[in-house]
Amino acid sequence: MPEDPSSTVYKSWCFSGSAAPDRTTEATDAEKEEEKIVLQQVIIIFNICIISTMKTLTLSALLCAMMALTRAAALPDAEDEPGTEGTAVQDTEAGNWTNSFTPGESRVVKRLTLCPFGWTAFKGRCFLYVPRVMSWAAAERNCRSMGGHLASIHNIQEYHQIQTMIMRATHYQREAWIGGFDAQQEGYWLWIDGTHFGFTHWCPGEPSAYYLQHCLQMNYSDQKCWDDRQCDVHLPSVCVRNVS
Repeated sequence: MPEDPSSTVYKSWCFSGSAAPDRTTEATDAEKEEEKIVLQQVIIIFNICIISTMKTLTLSALLCAMMALTRAAALPDAEDEPGTEGTAVQDTEAGNWTNSFTPGESRVVKRLTLCPFGWTAFKGRCFLYVPRVMSWAAAERNCRSMGGHLASIHNIQEYHQIQTMIMRATHYQREAWIGGFDAQQEGYWLWIDGTHFGFTHWCPGEPSAYYLQHCLQMNYSDQKCWDDRQCDVHLPSVCVRNVS
């Protein structure tokens, strides 16, 4: 009887000592290859996501930068609505800053009006109470050394402001030199800073034109008004200067 070829092959495997083909090993290699392909695909997708995210962030940053530059470029050319322009000035009665508006102007102009340290600002001028007693002429020299003069007073509001300043410094309405004098001609009063001598606040019966009373003191008598006095008397003084 002829021999079955398959049995011949089986016998040759058995006698040659070779192992039969392992189908499990072949399946494992195929799975590994498939896993490798899947991993490569995952890496590619991950890289694509990273690149897309970076592009999005870059685009956002560019948009923000363009918006900021556009805003900055527009600011110098921006015009205010009529009536909103102003000049910063000091509210001298409260010591605060306010805005002074001038209709019709198209740009904001800020101008700081400042007094030196220790001076009191009022209506565009700076006042200083000097407690050291001096003659009228020495007090004027002292005021000039600080860029001012003995004070001229042009209305009752200024006078009350100076009285308040003295009260804060001394807790008393003490007499003080201010800038009035009539030394050049008896009865013809002038302010030493050259301003017009219009407003007066003389006490009753003053100025008396008594012998050598050519200089003006404030806060005289119980009425705290003006009096002419000898210029060599030593009193505190009040200086004035323009705002800087």
